[in-house]
Amino acid sequence: MHVLHTRVDTRSDGFRANREQNLAAIDKLQQLLARARAGGGEKYVARHVKRGKLLPRERVDLLLDRDSPFLEVAPLAGCHEGGIVPGGSIVAGVGWVNGVPCAISASDATVQGGAVNPWGLARGTRLAEIGWENELPEVHLIESAGADLPRQAELFVPGGGGFRHITRRSGRQLPTVALVFGSCTAGGAYIPGMSDYVVMVEEQAYMYLAGPPLVKMATGEVVDDEAL
Repeated sequence: MHVLHTRVDTRSDGFRANREQNLAAIDKLQQLLARARAGGGEKYVARHVKRGKLLPRERVDLLLDRDSPFLEVAPLAGCHEGGIVPGGSIVAGVGWVNGVPCAISASDATVQGGAVNPWGLARGTRLAEIGWENELPEVHLIESAGADLPRQAELFVPGGGGFRHITRRSGRQLPTVALVFGSCTAGGAYIPGMSDYVVMVEEQAYMYLAGPPLVKMATGEVVDDEAL
């Protein structure tokens, strides 16, 4: 193989200008990644922790094999949209569980209660494609308020494709595992409802199409989470 030799003049104006531009781009990238890792911000993170719950990245870390890599998919999804926390209210990527590479997603309940928005859905769809192409088990760590209602019209069709994907995986004998950590409403309940294996945290995990407040509003019936 022919080697192309280059000579870089680190003292030239062009080199210094390029270096400054690249360092500025790296700094901006790190700031956006930090925003994504911060989730919904100090107020909502503190409220979540006060309830005795782990943050999504902590859940993923505990699931993964110790000291194994985690390749996050599209961590900055939605970063150019005003008022959107980068990452789309989920953590998504490929990591090793008991020596097996898995497609892993985790709801971030500190961001709008883990409600699914178009950017989080796009991340999940891309992760599902990677899992399908490489025959990976899927593990979903779920605590979700369902669809982000103001954007639900953008979610129904691609979201339905995600549920179809779970049934196709089952037919192909690719396991889908759901770990439910909190309240899962409407679309948030469909994934564990369709998964091959479901683990629920006692006295914390709930699955229903509508929670107690909506049931009372619609029917007048007063019911608690456990009854639903």
